[in-house]
Amino acid sequence: MTTRWLTPEEQRAWRAYIAASRLLEDAIDRQLQQEGGMPHLFYSVLANLSDAPDRRLRMTDLAETLKITRSRLTYAVTRLERDGLVRRENCRWDKRSSLAVLTDEGTAVLERTAPGHVETVRALLFDRITPEQVRQLEEICTGIARGLQGEDDGAGAATEDVPWRRRSTPCQGSTAD
Repeated sequence: MTTRWLTPEEQRAWRAYIAASRLLEDAIDRQLQQEGGMPHLFYSVLANLSDAPDRRLRMTDLAETLKITRSRLTYAVTRLERDGLVRRENCRWDKRSSLAVLTDEGTAVLERTAPGHVETVRALLFDRITPEQVRQLEEICTGIARGLQGEDDGAGAATEDVPWRRRSTPCQGSTAD
């Protein structure tokens, strides 16, 4: 097999993407740690639960929405549960699953933290690009995500390769559902 090396233009684009994504994630994490005392992942859990009907989602659905492994979600929810921001409930319609539920305290933390988070995202990303670039960014990212999830022409990831479908190894346990 012959390696298809990146062209100089592709190499520059790749390195620019890596630098921007790492800097952006670091800045968002720092802002959320300072204002909300939590990393971006924890904020994302709270934000997604706040958008869900009755502020609750099945753990597997939340993992899929966040694009993370079930074990990583279990860790995050356990920490948020300890802080009183989330609680778990048994799922009435699927005995194998559990629900993550946003508490009133979690809602209050989210309401306090969201304005600063949105301002940070706006200042670091959207204020730096044109409306046309916003459209292009959405199109590019959507296409990449679809391909990585196997939703494109079949050349993408296998179903079990996406994070939320990966099974935990026996030593890690499997308590996310």
